Amino acid sequence: GETYNMTNNNTYILDGFVFVEEGATLNIEAGTVIKAKQGEAENASALIIAKGGKINANGTKDNPIIFTSELDDVNDYNDLPIGRSGLWGGLIVLGNAPINTPGGTEQIEGIPSNEPRGSYGGTNEADNSGVIRYVSLRHGGTNIGANNEINGLTLGGVGNGTTVEYVEIYANADDGVEFFGGTVNTKNVVVVFCEDDSFDWDEGYRGNNQFWFSIQSPTTGNNMGENDGATDPEDSQPYAMPLVYN
Repeated sequence: GETYNMTNNNTYILDGFVFVEEGATLNIEAGTVIKAKQGEAENASALIIAKGGKINANGTKDNPIIFTSELDDVNDYNDLPIGRSGLWGGLIVLGNAPINTPGGTEQIEGIPSNEPRGSYGGTNEADNSGVIRYVSLRHGGTNIGANNEINGLTLGGVGNGTTVEYVEIYANADDGVEFFGGTVNTKNVVVVFCEDDSFDWDEGYRGNNQFWFSIQSPTTGNNMGENDGATDPEDSQPYAMPLVYN
């Protein structure tokens, strides 16, 4: 498969839906800034790791990887109003781990139904979509149509071979993190000022999670957690039974 590298001596612009396809790997160096163009519906910008694709976004405490809007000056904390959201899409990771939707696969919300690279779900609990470590996702959640916004971090059928830790989601117009089934484990996830729920799981998500932290705005936003069973029927098995510690 092809390998693509993003290095921290460049600023990258996401323009539209950018896919890391099956067999491809995207390596992002610590300290890299990725900025997304504004736009809604068919003009929305998002990074999608398709089933069989990999992202290695391996930031560090001192050099995190930042995904944000092209309007965001990452060196000026006062350039965008606190809570300004919906300026771009988000990061979507799709894998081959089990979901409880009949048929075993599903099309992720936020991606048009006629896009085959939007499929997720399978039979491999240990599926590995790569590494997301010390990553900050800011000002996302644009509307892609029919009141369907993109989450800050969307994990669809992601397996527990994937590493997700030290992730920050700031001012997203939809959920902070949403788990659509899968078995991925997470650690040290911070969700601040999102306009729907901080953490949302459904479709039979079964993973272990530790050190979650959330701040909801007193005037916008829904709940710190939305915890659902399946899509249709609601009581499909396996049930969503993640564990959350600390």
